[in-house]
Formats: sequence, C-alpha cells, structure tokens
Amino acid sequence: MSIKQYRIAAVKAFCRLPIVYCLLPIVLLTSGCYSFKDIGQIPKEVKTFRVTYIENKARYINPQLSPQLSDRLRQKIMGQTRLAGVQTEDAHYDIGGQVTGYTFSTTGISQQQATTQRLTVTIHINFRNNLDPSKNFEADVSRNFDYSAGLTITQAEQQLNETIIKQMVDEIFNRIFSNW
Repeated sequence: MSIKQYRIAAVKAFCRLPIVYCLLPIVLLTSGCYSFKDIGQIPKEVKTFRVTYIENKARYINPQLSPQLSDRLRQKIMGQTRLAGVQTEDAHYDIGGQVTGYTFSTTGISQQQATTQRLTVTIHINFRNNLDPSKNFEADVSRNFDYSAGLTITQAEQQLNETIIKQMVDEIFNRIFSNW
C-alpha cells in the first residue's frame, strides 16, 4: 500500500468516526432504557401485590431463610414490574407460601468417603389473583445446591445463603410472572 493509498484510507476511516460517535450515545441510551416493568402479561387492571411472610415449615429450619425470601421477593417484584406493594388483603396479587423442604443428602462418594453434599430447598407457593380467581394456583418450586462434604451444615448455609435466596426468589418470580 502506497502512502497516498494509506492517507486516503485514513481519511475515509476518520470521516466515519463522527457517525460512530453520534450513534454510540443513542445505542447506549436506548439499551439502558430496556426494562422488565412489563414482564410477562400482567393485565393493565392489576396494580398492587402483597407478599405475605413465607413461613418455614421444613423439618430443619434455617432462621434466615424465611424473612430474607419474603423481603427479596417483595423487592424483586417492585423492581421488575410496575406493581405497587401493599400490606392489605385487598391486593390484586396476593403471594404467600411455606418452605416445605430443606433437606441434606450425599451426592458424591470417592474412596468410600462423601465428597459432595446437596441441600434441596422446596417452597410451596400460594398465588391468589383477587381480580381473576381462575388464575389462582399453588405450586412447588425446588432447587438443589451442592457443596463440599468437608463443610459443616452451618458453614454450607453461610456459603450458600446468598445463592439460595437469589435462585429461589428467581424461581418463584418466574413461576408467577413468566408462566414457566
């Protein structure tokens, strides 16, 4: 490539830069505007929701699980839908549930020693649509969480707590709002 050809190519590239610099902010601004506020098909007449305390009725009780699940589910619904949270029984969507399973099992064995343990968390969800009772449902959501057998149950819970809360809230939210 000669110097003249190189200069022409450089000028052409330079001329394209203003277009890129003009379009880049538009792309960045519009991509940031995407929202989950209308996730799923929430009818327009639905304006409010209530999440009641998700009680722990499992045999083994993690005292942090119920209050954190209830609070994080409220936060997720408020943050990712247009619905307003209320504390009254006349909420359009009334969501409750119970932790029904919190069990530990061995899933991996090597040389006759446990290497991997599994915590299975199950939550029974009660969803009431006070505007359209035909949409009411009850369902179980469950997730497995593996951890090293070298950890005590308390250590495993400390290590997994944030993951358990996030994934269970996501499961409940998706079951309610995404029709999964």
